[in-house]
Amino acid sequence: MKADLIAQLQGLEEEGTVAVQEAPPESLEGLRVELLGRKGRLTGILRHVVQLAPEDRPVVGAEANRVKQALSELLDARAAEAGPAEALGPLEDLTLPGRRRWRGGLHPVTQTVNEICDIFRDLGFSRVSGPEAETLDYNFTKLNIPLDHPAADMHDTFFLNEGVVLRTHTSPVQARTMERCAPPVRVVVPGMCYRRDAWDASHAPAFEQIEGLAVDEGISFVDFRATIDEFVRRFFGPATRTRFRPSYFPFTEPSAEVDVSCQICGGSGCSACKGTGWMEIMGAGMVHPKVFANVGYDPERYTGFAFGMGPARITMLRHRIPDIRLLYENDMRFLEQFA
Repeated sequence: MKADLIAQLQGLEEEGTVAVQEAPPESLEGLRVELLGRKGRLTGILRHVVQLAPEDRPVVGAEANRVKQALSELLDARAAEAGPAEALGPLEDLTLPGRRRWRGGLHPVTQTVNEICDIFRDLGFSRVSGPEAETLDYNFTKLNIPLDHPAADMHDTFFLNEGVVLRTHTSPVQARTMERCAPPVRVVVPGMCYRRDAWDASHAPAFEQIEGLAVDEGISFVDFRATIDEFVRRFFGPATRTRFRPSYFPFTEPSAEVDVSCQICGGSGCSACKGTGWMEIMGAGMVHPKVFANVGYDPERYTGFAFGMGPARITMLRHRIPDIRLLYENDMRFLEQFA
């Protein structure tokens, strides 16, 4: 049995040597696979080694290694003589353009979040974060929202258990920040929020939000408006106008809705802005004195402003995206436009 296997190996070497010398350059790689590949002729011979006596196996193994090395060197030498283009064979056209590598990219909403935070960083704001599972106290009470307010009802809020909810806004982080830090405070708070909203073209039950807060002695509505105007100018462009409309939020007084001139029609009126020439981007206002009292700040000494915006809607506004669901469906054909 040992002698038979050695004879087969030597025969393979002789046949392989002749075949390699006579093979055209383009078939060398296929011949290498036939002779030495995982399912090649050499492997087929070695399958019988297990039938040998233990003392004969090293002898056959050594001969197999010698034959493999001899044929490998011969194949390499022939390939070097032929040159790389010929050895690759006719199926390899080196003039073809390479395949485009798929590359990842930031989600368009993430790009918007980062750009907004960068603008406010230049204005002196720090970026902070907080827990997405919040107590009723931080999500509502400390923000001057009584628990019998409609916003705290089951149809708006996801309750996890007794006294714990998925936060409905990022404002709880403002309360936590004020409890932890003495004024002056300037922070922006990006993060996920959760509400029992319908899943439609303009609403999602889970969405990004960015809150902002500035607190110090002597901050006025003028400072608030100047900050928002500068953000709008930096983000949407210097020609964009802003408008502040009176509104109501429990945690600010006075409160305002902030509109920008429509990015689609330039303010002349279109279907996107319902003919008004304006599009809402955020709710905002001066921090309510009760919120300051709830976190241990002296409302007689400190004033401040707060604002909250949805970066998904701002992304839709900037890129003229008609349906917010496009931002959540993970369709690469859509998302790669923003990579």
